[in-house]
Amino acid sequence: MKSYFEKYSIEVSDEKIVLFEKYYNLLLEYNKKFNLTAITEREEVIIKHFVDSLLGVDNIVGNKLIDIGSGGGFPAIPIKVFKPDIMLIMLDSTGKKCEFLNTVCKELEFKSAKAICGRAEELSRTAEYRESFDVCTARAVARLNTLCEYTLPFVKVGGYFVAYKGDAEEEITEAQNAIKILGGKIEKIDNFELEGAKRQIIVIKKIKSTPDKYPRGNGKERKKPL
Repeated sequence: MKSYFEKYSIEVSDEKIVLFEKYYNLLLEYNKKFNLTAITEREEVIIKHFVDSLLGVDNIVGNKLIDIGSGGGFPAIPIKVFKPDIMLIMLDSTGKKCEFLNTVCKELEFKSAKAICGRAEELSRTAEYRESFDVCTARAVARLNTLCEYTLPFVKVGGYFVAYKGDAEEEITEAQNAIKILGGKIEKIDNFELEGAKRQIIVIKKIKSTPDKYPRGNGKERKKPL
């Protein structure tokens, strides 16, 4: 497994490789019951899930991270492997996926990590979670304009939303209005190529508080993006 990480200039200790091996085995085991991923072949999982999740790891700063729409745990679990000291919340609306994620946290002996079953547009309105995270991540959840309304309310002023995307030039252009309204500003866009596919890590800095009326809820984030 180590050689796949090294191919993309990611240095992984033997201790971390052990954790990734455990994670891979759990993913295969639970995928039979919970349909976590269509990608199961070992090399593909390592590159398209593990390596891909770590493309944005250098942008994970501070102590508190929330990952939206965690699904099978990407990018959250690989990030936690690399940054074990962060406090991690994984949010997903499907109970079985949250069950899997909490099993992973237990088996990998993570400290300060858990999955919560719920919806971003509801949880971000609670006092405990609103504008309380240093970083929010999301991968393959929604188009960027919609995604920003789900994620930026969680991020404290001065924190970051890190979006994992493929070729997202069109999405970036259409999301400019949403980013501004929600209190964000694009700080940088990192471009990568993963097995011939373009990957973009969009880093949005929270420069002012999100207005109280956002997220709007009732599906408006998807039906009528900002």
